[in-house]
Amino acid sequence: MGLATEDEVRWGFEQAREHSRSVIVEQHFVGSDHRILVIGGKVVALAERVPAHVVGDGRSSVAELVEQTNRDPRRGEGHSSVLTRIEIDECVEHFLSKSQLTLSSVPAPGQMVLLRPTANLSTGGTATDRTDEIHPENALIARRAAQIVGLDIAGIDFVCPDISRPVSETSGGIIEVNAGPGFRMHLEPSSGRARNVARPVLDLLFKGGKDGRIPIFAITGTNGKSTTARMLSHILHANGATVGLTSTTGVYLNGERIMTGDCSGPQSARIVLREPGVDVAVLECARDGMLREGLAFDACDIGAVLNVHGDHLGLRGIDTIEDLAEVKSVVVESVRRSGWSILNADDIHTSAMSRDAGGRICYFSLANRSDWPDFLRSHVAEGGRAVTRERSRDGWDIVIHEDGESMFLMDVDEIPATFEGSAEFNVANSLAAVAMAHCHDVPAATIRAALTEFTTSFEHSPGRLNVFDGHGFRTIVDYAHNPEGLKALGKLVSHMKRGYQRTIGLVAIPGDRRDCDIREMGAVASRIFDVIVFKEDEHELRGRAPGTIAGLLREGALNAGCAPGRIQAVCPEKEAVEVCLQLAREKDLVVLTVDDVEASWSQVTGFEGAAPSRRGPDQSHIRHLRAG
Repeated sequence: MGLATEDEVRWGFEQAREHSRSVIVEQHFVGSDHRILVIGGKVVALAERVPAHVVGDGRSSVAELVEQTNRDPRRGEGHSSVLTRIEIDECVEHFLSKSQLTLSSVPAPGQMVLLRPTANLSTGGTATDRTDEIHPENALIARRAAQIVGLDIAGIDFVCPDISRPVSETSGGIIEVNAGPGFRMHLEPSSGRARNVARPVLDLLFKGGKDGRIPIFAITGTNGKSTTARMLSHILHANGATVGLTSTTGVYLNGERIMTGDCSGPQSARIVLREPGVDVAVLECARDGMLREGLAFDACDIGAVLNVHGDHLGLRGIDTIEDLAEVKSVVVESVRRSGWSILNADDIHTSAMSRDAGGRICYFSLANRSDWPDFLRSHVAEGGRAVTRERSRDGWDIVIHEDGESMFLMDVDEIPATFEGSAEFNVANSLAAVAMAHCHDVPAATIRAALTEFTTSFEHSPGRLNVFDGHGFRTIVDYAHNPEGLKALGKLVSHMKRGYQRTIGLVAIPGDRRDCDIREMGAVASRIFDVIVFKEDEHELRGRAPGTIAGLLREGALNAGCAPGRIQAVCPEKEAVEVCLQLAREKDLVVLTVDDVEASWSQVTGFEGAAPSRRGPDQSHIRHLRAG
């Protein structure tokens, strides 16, 4: 440094060439060393740095003065203390020799002895705050340097004789731009005012007073949660967000499953909320998880209750549908003040939650405008928000009502998951997904495009109305697991019957449901299917003796007028799927309501058809369950 003559430059070049074949020659700036901290395009702090040094007293040697200086309690090892201890090494001795000094030299009183050529705090340097003294021209140069390099946070090393005067007059300039500048010299300078440089960093990260939390969409209800959550996730992903989704089939990041199983509880939700790359969280909230652990969040931005039907009654102290509605309402009661509660206007238990729901209310409804309940009519007339299905000349439209105006979104027929409107439960799910997306300010064009792409394929929505047409007959795999869900599926089957010879249904229900619920499941099945196969697996018994569930299902079907011959078999799921596929003939419709969706789907797609050599399912096992 400081090479002033041709001979010195040649000597310096030779020294450098011993270390590298490439040598950089730079202009030398004379002056004090300054660190200018630029955050978000603004100069927030400036410290003048002085190299490690001692001040003579006329009695002590340089080595003794270093020892005295290191007794300062502010000095410690590394970056953990305000100041760093001064270490004596070959560099210090070499630098002293350039001033004709040694460690045993005794400086005069008041004489400053520099120990190193550079002013780094990590080698014992000190810092004095000069933030209020920087000249605007010098600040502009520092800001532009950070912007040119492309750094939101930058430490600009600036050498000049006087930082309060423009560098164009004094000479000097930038010698280094640091991408990871230390804050120690600004937070706790050796002298001068301390600067809170953490605040502008946080302001840069969390702009506009936002708290940095990702938006949370919470969905609950008796039926339709998984499909609605998947529809919404598809829309949000189409809007450019990285979506974390929890559902009964697993945890997903942008559609890729990272966990399998029933992940509709708080523990799975916490996995999504802790995932660094997630932009929005779509959380399916089941009753068991809420009763067991509550919710995984203190507040959500948008909460939805799709419906409340009599499922899981008699468990965990939930004996009535009113009890169940109270549990489900927890989701919308947790909506923050600035958020939205999405409620089903067609469900009396759900619409009643508007009294205690947080945020603003957005209803969705399948009812045509002329059939709206009074509260919905008043809500829309007063400028409230709602998403409805309404009759048009060509079919059914989805309409968004807001601020006293109505906006056509799309035809119901454009959504493949609705089967041209025949799958009414998926029309309702679509309305709920539209309402949640619209309340999150997703553009209407994005919502429309995403829903036209969303299908009930196994890839998009496993276990939710998956259709396979590969064996000469149609097979539907679905997760209808309670009477209301089966009734909704039955409406679709009745629309489809015109194109098929017979309907064959596989039906089951877990054993922890009430006897009346299990009998009703059998009765509903008898009204939908021409041929019925009931199933009962060991894991579904849930405290009941083997054969009890099957017996109640059969009893319910027979009491509803089902002829005994229509009940073909009772067996575990794998065998039951096989029985249904073997029974099917050309132009039949087979509906499989199953638990192990992936295994059953593989069984369906891999089915090779009946053959004389095939033995079929284990008939002795079927007879045993029938006897039970």
